[in-house]
Amino acid sequence: MRYLAVDYGRKRTGLAVCDEGESMASPLAVVEGTTDLIERIQQTIAREKIGAIVLGLPLNMDGTEGPQAAEVRTFGGLLHQRLGIAVEFFDERLSSFDAENKLGAMELTRGKKKKRLDAIAAAAFLQAFLDSRKKADSGG
Repeated sequence: MRYLAVDYGRKRTGLAVCDEGESMASPLAVVEGTTDLIERIQQTIAREKIGAIVLGLPLNMDGTEGPQAAEVRTFGGLLHQRLGIAVEFFDERLSSFDAENKLGAMELTRGKKKKRLDAIAAAAFLQAFLDSRKKADSGG
C-alpha cells in the first residue's frame, strides 16, 4: 500500500509518499497555508493512489502531548471524516532536525531550504514509520 505522510503546519505542510512495496519514502511537496489544504491532500491521494495517511504527531521531548499534538489530532479526525481514508499518527519529534541536517549539506538559499524542509521532514518520519512496521512484522 502507498502511504502519504503529512507534516501538518499552519504556515506550511510537508507531503511525502512511499513506494508500493512500503520500503522507501520520498519527499513530494510543500503546501503553503491551510486554505485549500484538505482539497490538495485529496488531489494528492487520487493522483498518487494512496491507501492511508501517516500524520506526524508533534510530541514533546518527554513523549507527552501538548496543544500542537491536540491540533494535529483534530486535523487527522477532519481528514478521516472528509476523505474517508485511514489516518495513522506517528511520532515526528526529530524529523525536522533530521531534515535540517540533510539540507545543510546542500547549497541552497535559506528560502529554498525552508520550502523543502517540511517535505523532507515528512519523508523522514514516513521512513521511520515504514521501518517500524517492518521490524514489528519480523518480530523484532
